[in-house]
Amino acid sequence: MGELDKLKQELKKVNEKAAKVKDLAVEKRAEFGRKVNEEKQAILAEIAKAERRLLDVEADPIDVTAWSGVNESMPEFYSTELGSKHPLMTELDKVIDIYQLMGFDVMDSRQLDDEFHMFDSLNFAKEHPARDGYDTFRTEENLIPPAHTSTMEHRALKKYKYKLERGEPIAVVIPGRVYRNEDVDATHEHTFYQCEGMFVSKDCTLGNMLGVLREFFERYYEQKLEIRTQPGYFPFTEPSVELLIEKPKSLGGKKGDWLEMLGCGMTHPNVLKMAGIDPTVYHGFAWGGGIDRLVMLKYGLNDVRNFESGNLNFLREFN
Repeated sequence: MGELDKLKQELKKVNEKAAKVKDLAVEKRAEFGRKVNEEKQAILAEIAKAERRLLDVEADPIDVTAWSGVNESMPEFYSTELGSKHPLMTELDKVIDIYQLMGFDVMDSRQLDDEFHMFDSLNFAKEHPARDGYDTFRTEENLIPPAHTSTMEHRALKKYKYKLERGEPIAVVIPGRVYRNEDVDATHEHTFYQCEGMFVSKDCTLGNMLGVLREFFERYYEQKLEIRTQPGYFPFTEPSVELLIEKPKSLGGKKGDWLEMLGCGMTHPNVLKMAGIDPTVYHGFAWGGGIDRLVMLKYGLNDVRNFESGNLNFLREFN
C-alpha cells in the first residue's frame, strides 16, 4: 500500500471516530470534536503534500495569460471552442423562475459568514455538533463558508420585515453555494448548491407550505405529483418535516415510489424573535433543498462529482 493510500485509511478512521460524538455526554462533545478535528486537519495536510509529490514538477507550466486566438504555432491544449452555461446554473434559473411566478422575492446567499448568522440566529444550541470543525469548514479568521442557505434567514427576515408592517407577507427564496466537510463520493460533495425558501404572515399554515412545495415540484417536473411528509428535526423549525414526492414518470417512477426531496417546517418562534418579529402575531414556514440532487434526478445522473469536476465530456451533454 502506497503512502497516499495509507493516509486515506487514517483519514477514514478519524472520520469514523468523529461519528461517535453523538454517543458522548454533552459536556464532552466540544473537546472531543476539537481533538478529532486537529487529527483530521493534520492528516489532510499530509495527504496534500503526498499528492503534490506525485505531480510531475518538471512539466512546463501553462501560461493562463497567453493570447488564445487561432494560431498554427499554438499548442493543442489551447482550445477555441465556445463555452456554455453550466447545467446547474441553467436549472437554478428554472427553479428561481418558478418561485418568482408564485410571487417570491429572490435574495443572494454568501460565500463566507459568521457564527451568529450561521448558528445563533437559527436557534442552534451552543453544544450542537454542527458547530464543530469536523462538520463545518472554518477559515483561520473563524469565518464560515455556509453549510446551508439558512444562514441568510435572519437577514431576509430583517430586510423584508417592512412588508409585514404594510400588511403584506414576507415571501423570499435564497439560492446559493454551500460547503460541507464531507467525504466525497458519488452521492456526497463538499461543495454544492441549495435553495432556501421563507414565508411569514399572520395566518400562514403548514398546509400553505405543502401547497407551495407541491406546486413547485409539479411545475419543475411538469406533471401532477402526490406528496407526503415524515417527521424531521431542524433547530430553526418546529414542527419539522421531510417532504417526499411521488417519483416522476420521467424518472421511471410508478405508484408507491417515493423520493425524499427536502427538509421544511414552521419557522421556530426563536428565529422570528431574533429578527424582531413577534411570534404571537406572525407565523412562518421555511424549507431548503439541494439543487444538485434535483438536477441529478431530473436527468438520471448517478455521480454528483461531475458537476464540480470540469469534465468537458459531461458538460457537453447539456449543450
